[in-house]
Amino acid sequence: MNTILERQQILPLPAGYSARGGSIDDYKIACNLLNLYSMHLNGSIDLNDPELLRLDWQNEGFVPETDLRLIFDEQGTLVAFVECWTTQQPPVHPWIYGCVHPEHWGRGIGGHVLTWAEDHARLALEKCDAELRVAPRTGSEAHNTTSVALFNALGWKHIRSFFRMVADLDSQPEAPTLPDGIIIRPFDPETEMEEVYRTFVDTFNDHFGFIEQPFEKGFAEYKHNMVEEPGYTPEMWFVAMDGDQMAGICICRREDTEDSESGWVSELGVRRAWRKRGLGYSLLKHAFAAFHADGKKRAGLGVDASSLTGALKLYESAGMRVKRQFNQFEKELRAGKELAVESL
Repeated sequence: MNTILERQQILPLPAGYSARGGSIDDYKIACNLLNLYSMHLNGSIDLNDPELLRLDWQNEGFVPETDLRLIFDEQGTLVAFVECWTTQQPPVHPWIYGCVHPEHWGRGIGGHVLTWAEDHARLALEKCDAELRVAPRTGSEAHNTTSVALFNALGWKHIRSFFRMVADLDSQPEAPTLPDGIIIRPFDPETEMEEVYRTFVDTFNDHFGFIEQPFEKGFAEYKHNMVEEPGYTPEMWFVAMDGDQMAGICICRREDTEDSESGWVSELGVRRAWRKRGLGYSLLKHAFAAFHADGKKRAGLGVDASSLTGALKLYESAGMRVKRQFNQFEKELRAGKELAVESL
């Protein structure tokens, strides 16, 4: 039988504060707090449109009333919130994310919401087969020493780092040189959505932490998060075609959620059969050219700092630099078989 970690005591909420479950209607006050937190920490907002958070909370299986905890001060002002996601099938890595108003740091609120979320994540143990490893994950910007110290104190282990990268678009980006037989064009939203999703799965199956979902669930979530979101711009979704085969994708937003003068590459991936031929570089440069033509001054994306496919080196070769680092932590609740991709 696999060992299960002893239950973590939920640390008490400091005097003068109150807590409740969430509702979908809380998305605006939560977004305001998230942006205030981000401005303090990073000098920029996190989300330029509260609808992005509402859309997130509307993902199937996430129940704000039970999976969200909000903390208020005596004046009724929201000062912290935390989400605990167990929507993955199976939910072997519940995702926890939250923030505390900077003026309320150091009072024990972070410890309360993190231990509450860890306790809530234990529900995943009942939803996963007994032989599977279950370990919730969370994270914080590397320079948020308060959060990092809290994770370490409560037994969470740093397992991975991710970079937010940026490139300046001061001049016309170079025209990409395409591998023989390949063209890059905008995708057709009427006929190619399913193939874009299948290409996404094929490419991200080689990314750390990826767990392929049942097709109907995964495809529905992909459309919900990528197509129904306010920044959906189909003319900025590029596909690399080798005849009638989709070799790669570069899914872009016209505007970075934290920087209106920057475009954002949401996903870039090349299927295995077409790798090592410069196609990823060509797709990225194609996106840069599209952003430049759209009047953007910068382009941004996120990347695994230890990318299994060498994506970091590719982005650096295209002139991108690291803007900041996000560290991911996990805490093993039950040992067992690991489902998520960890190596190639």
